[in-house]
Parts: sequence; C-alpha cells; structure tokens
Amino acid sequence: MAEARAIAKFVRVSPFKARKVSALIRGKPVEEALAILKFAPQRAAGVVSKVVASAAANAVQNRDAAREKLVVTSVQINQGPAFRRMRGATRFPAIIRRPTSHITIVVSDAPAPKARRPRTGGSR
Repeated sequence: MAEARAIAKFVRVSPFKARKVSALIRGKPVEEALAILKFAPQRAAGVVSKVVASAAANAVQNRDAAREKLVVTSVQINQGPAFRRMRGATRFPAIIRRPTSHITIVVSDAPAPKARRPRTGGSR
C-alpha cells in the first residue's frame, strides 16, 4: 500500500473556509478531486489543489504508485497563527487578524476507510 502526504503551512486562508473545500474531495480519486477543485469558486480551492497535486506527485515519485489508482484518504486542516495588523484611528486602534491554515493531505492507493457515524445516546 503506497501512501504519501503533502503539507502546506502558514497558508493565508481561513481554516473554516478551507474545511468547506476539503469536504468536497475527501475519499475521492485524485484526478476527480483535482477536477472538482479546478471549478470550485472558493479561493481556498487553489491552494488545496496544489497540495493534492503535490501529495500525488510524492506518491508517484517516492512510492512508485500509479497515479490513476490514488485516492485522497485524509484531509486535515488546522489553524495556524494569525497575522496581526494595526489599523490606526483617532480614538481607538483596531487590530486586524488575518487567519492562517496548515493543510495536510494524505493520498493512498487503497480506498479510504468508511467514516463511522458517532453513536448518540438517544432515549429509549
């Protein structure tokens, strides 16, 4: 089983917005995921697309995997540090926070495991 990953750190896009894009490609074949991201209107789609392509290239180059068989098995988007900017004003200075993200994508030639639904403690 060939598995490869790619990481992009300090990407200047909100993790909340990037997670919406990542939900579109989780569990999809790499070629289909890249096609979805190409036409996604969100700004984060371009960055996530580059990371998916990099992970696929890592699998082909380092693990001798066939690109046609690769599947996006894991997408993890964590919050990075926020860039802070000061906007001067007469009475009160405003702090502008620019969020960043750390994006990790794992591709594998095995199918992604089925996500299990969490148990809820419903009433009887």
